[in-house]
Amino acid sequence: MFRLLGNKKLLTLLLALMVFIALMGLTLSRRSELTWPERVIKDTVVWTQGWLYKPARYAAGFFQDIEDLKNTYQENKQLKKKLAQYAQDTMRLNMLEAQNKHLQEILGFTERQKNADNYQYMVAEVVSVSPDPYSNTVNINLGSLDGIKENMAVMSVEGLIGRVSRVSNFTSSVQLLVDMNTESVGSAERQLEKGISATVLGKEDKVFGTIDYYSNEEQGLIMSRIDQRSERNVEPGDIVVTSGLGQIFPKGLVIGEVSEKRVGDFGINYVATVKPKATDFRHLREVLVVKVPEVE
Repeated sequence: MFRLLGNKKLLTLLLALMVFIALMGLTLSRRSELTWPERVIKDTVVWTQGWLYKPARYAAGFFQDIEDLKNTYQENKQLKKKLAQYAQDTMRLNMLEAQNKHLQEILGFTERQKNADNYQYMVAEVVSVSPDPYSNTVNINLGSLDGIKENMAVMSVEGLIGRVSRVSNFTSSVQLLVDMNTESVGSAERQLEKGISATVLGKEDKVFGTIDYYSNEEQGLIMSRIDQRSERNVEPGDIVVTSGLGQIFPKGLVIGEVSEKRVGDFGINYVATVKPKATDFRHLREVLVVKVPEVE
């Protein structure tokens, strides 16, 4: 009963206040000057309105900030997605451009070789690298069904890289030049260590030697058995090629460049260090298997 009465009094007071404010508004609109009670009441009303408005404004701003933050998050999410896609597309484009450039180099190489010899070059893709740390071999995607045979020479567009060591129907293993090691000369598996008969490009009738092994210390192939007559015609910068006198490698395949010449261990013959033209043996992608026409 008292609570209801109290509520009625409060309601009556609020209604009276609203009527009073409305009347004041009508009165103020017709007069330019206010009496001091009116000024007090006006200031009180304005202060009360400001006091009530600030929390409402802050609350509205808070919820607006949340909405803006949510929109910003979604925009950033979309931008990150587009950026990731752009990065993937750029990487894919770079890979395709690099592959296209490499294939153009292979095509140019084979076209040049047609004018130099009558060998056939079969392009093969390197599919894996031997996990054995003591065996520098790679596997290619051509096998016996493609005409690959053991001991065929294998090249990159830069120069000789090795020879076919094993052949299956669809794949083959390639033993690299850097696998020529003097510690296991008698190994039947490592026929490269028997040596590669070599000469110097443009001086084929004056220089003869043998590529014996790869020196990790000198980071190059060691060409030995260079006699005194040949020594006078071997200089740093000369291009060393296969002589064709061996049983494996045909004539004229580029091996590398002479970087140093010195007297051999016993002072009889001379030794030259040859830097392979194909330097990146760890990142081979496509190689060329050399097929020599059979003599009829």
